Amino acid sequence: MNTLLLITVGVFFLFFLMFVLGTPFHPVRWMGKLAVRLLVGVFLLFLVNVIGESFRLHVPINLATASVSGLLGLPGITALILIKVVLGV
Repeated sequence: MNTLLLITVGVFFLFFLMFVLGTPFHPVRWMGKLAVRLLVGVFLLFLVNVIGESFRLHVPINLATASVSGLLGLPGITALILIKVVLGV
């Protein structure tokens, strides 16, 4: 448990340093943007699940759905909801 906490704190510290100081390397900057988009996708899916609970709508939160919602934004979330409703998957 302590190891997991230490790793989590280390990762957040590195993201904080990259945010404050910036990164001179283009691939690192690209991976940071991708990570932020994935986190936004997870947050948006969480909101859809909280709001959709009253409509019996649940979109699973995994790497594929987080990627679709994070990279495509609102159209991606709409597509995931339509796939869930129409196909019943």
